[in-house]
Amino acid sequence: MTWTELAGGVYLRRHEELDLTTGLVIGAGRCLVIDTGGDVDQGTELAAAVRELTDLPWAVVYTHAHFDHTFGTTAFLPCDVWAHQRCLPELVEHGETTKAKWAAHYREAGKPGIADALTRTGIMPPDRLVTTREELDLGGRTAVLVHPGPAHTDHDLVVHVPDAGVVFAGDVVEHGPDGFTTGSFSDETDLSGWPVALEAILALEPRIVVPGHGDAVGPGFLREHREGLHRLNELKAAVEAGETGLDEALAASPYPADVTRAALAVP
Repeated sequence: MTWTELAGGVYLRRHEELDLTTGLVIGAGRCLVIDTGGDVDQGTELAAAVRELTDLPWAVVYTHAHFDHTFGTTAFLPCDVWAHQRCLPELVEHGETTKAKWAAHYREAGKPGIADALTRTGIMPPDRLVTTREELDLGGRTAVLVHPGPAHTDHDLVVHVPDAGVVFAGDVVEHGPDGFTTGSFSDETDLSGWPVALEAILALEPRIVVPGHGDAVGPGFLREHREGLHRLNELKAAVEAGETGLDEALAASPYPADVTRAALAVP
């Protein structure tokens, strides 16, 4: 778990658990922390790591509501917590249930330390809400929060650092062995909107895109998976219309069978 500097004062940090990627943007007056980890201990470790680089006041932004991106925030308080407006009800209505679910998962997986940390974790809903776009002045540098449209969730938010040519994309972009993983898709996912969201990120003309999981990528990676998502949408429509069987769709997909099954099952 080390910092990688992508441009002056713009960093990503890789985490072993779930291959999570968090971010940090440092201005002259304050800094912005992008996602906070999955429990109070992970958040505390991240806060200490930020303090190794800067002692400036910080704000936090959530790329979406999923626990691994939001549950570490209490270590940063008091501070502004930014997110898309639909992230707020997601955390308020489902946060405690999600916490209990993942604590049980980690306990069953033989990771009692993470399970115990989750039970000690307080959930921090956002208090600064974004509808479509918001500019944050960090002092000599602007971070732009952009809702690219529904994709991984209906409340995805990306962070554009224009002077550095960097976009922190959250789970709208994932850099697994095959691009996407089975966990990329859920009943929250908008498969038809996802290629449009990638197009919105490409329209920002990034030099570097930081995914929610995995190492940084370039715009070519987004173009490749934009086309892959278009293909998944075509296959899903064909299966639902009875024009293509599932086995045929799996064979025609640009992704492995387990990833394709997860994508085609999205309502």
